[in-house]
Amino acid sequence: MIERLLPPGAAWAEAFDDLADAPLLPGEEVIVANAVPTRRNEVATVRACARRALGGLGLPPVPILRGERGAPVWPAGVVGSMTHCAGYRAAVVARSAELRTVGIDAEPHAPLPEDVLEVIALPQEQARTAELSAEQPGVHWDRLLFSAKESVYKAWFPLTRRFLEFEEADITLAPDGTWTARLLVDGTTADGGELRGFNGRWLVQDDLLLTVIA
Repeated sequence: MIERLLPPGAAWAEAFDDLADAPLLPGEEVIVANAVPTRRNEVATVRACARRALGGLGLPPVPILRGERGAPVWPAGVVGSMTHCAGYRAAVVARSAELRTVGIDAEPHAPLPEDVLEVIALPQEQARTAELSAEQPGVHWDRLLFSAKESVYKAWFPLTRRFLEFEEADITLAPDGTWTARLLVDGTTADGGELRGFNGRWLVQDDLLLTVIA
């Protein structure tokens, strides 16, 4: 499913249910030390997906530890992102020489809970979402906007090592399966580069929606 949104150079793996035999490697146990079994299975399965994706780059299986602000720690020379929601787990990785960053998010294709849109969306985003909802009511554009913001943060943080608030990126969703994010804050990266925004793609299928920056 997610491969439809990815460029050349990206490797991926996904699962639509938890894997009964997905192990946790050394160092990963601490992530789920106090977790209920369902949460533990999610963590194990999405990391199994990550290791399969790394295998697509010809790399051996390694623990996927949790770093600063919960970001996954990838092997040197690799960028990547993971996501999980009800009925879906996925990981996408690439060599940093091929892709600068990766951000992915999956959500159930359902409306956001009441009042959440007002919290996460700028006024202009709310207006655009209302227009899209009127034009194409078959897509839950509010949830899609939320997902895009999650993907933006996952792509942003490894490059800048800074937090990004929901209102610090202005996202424009397009009906053709693409979207853009314009950054409203200083986009200086940790290596002295400059970010102005991101381009992404989206997909709705089988009661799920996906957003990707890669």
